[in-house]
Amino acid sequence: MCLAIPMKIREIHGQTAVAETGSLAREIRVDCMDDVKPGDYVVVHAGFAIQKLDPQEALENIRLFEEIQNGL
Repeated sequence: MCLAIPMKIREIHGQTAVAETGSLAREIRVDCMDDVKPGDYVVVHAGFAIQKLDPQEALENIRLFEEIQNGL
């Protein structure tokens, strides 16, 4: 099973970016995205941004992930 998580782009440096979700920040690749910019929410899978998300949808997904995490 694969898992992709919503993250917010904080910085972009060429084909890499720093993205965050909650207190977690990671360097990711943005090779698959043409129009990503700081402040955008993206779905990240295996270290690659694969799709842009509507901010409201992203925040709801993040809330659900946090709810699952807190239930463990």
